[in-house]
Amino acid sequence: MKRPALLALSLFALAACSQGVSTMTDRTTTPCGDKPNCVSTQDEREQFALAPFTLTLDANIDKVEQAALQLPGAKTAVKDDGYLRIECTSRIMRFVDDLELRIHDGQLIVRSESRVGYSDFGVNRKRAEQLRALLNEQGLIR
Repeated sequence: MKRPALLALSLFALAACSQGVSTMTDRTTTPCGDKPNCVSTQDEREQFALAPFTLTLDANIDKVEQAALQLPGAKTAVKDDGYLRIECTSRIMRFVDDLELRIHDGQLIVRSESRVGYSDFGVNRKRAEQLRALLNEQGLIR
């Protein structure tokens, strides 16, 4: 009886720890750390690197936001002058990952990282590639 209760309490605590962050600095130009739970267009290491997202001339932060909000569990947390932070919440455990997007020199800088845990089992890379597909469908990247 004690073991299932302890397990349930541990899972609840982990889920609670991953909830909203009131302040977070823009990390779009910061490479990922050493844990395999992050991908970025700014990181050159194979494990963390994403191919560039080259924007079309009619792309803007509002259109990018509309595409990003189609991702599962996505909601806008911060939107400020060419920068977006989208919080993506997992369906079951309610873990929150941060998808940061910045428009710079005709490129979309993309960084997706889990807030908690060591590995993300490829979730952030999958999310970034889903975003790429959505942006491509809408004619916002080439």
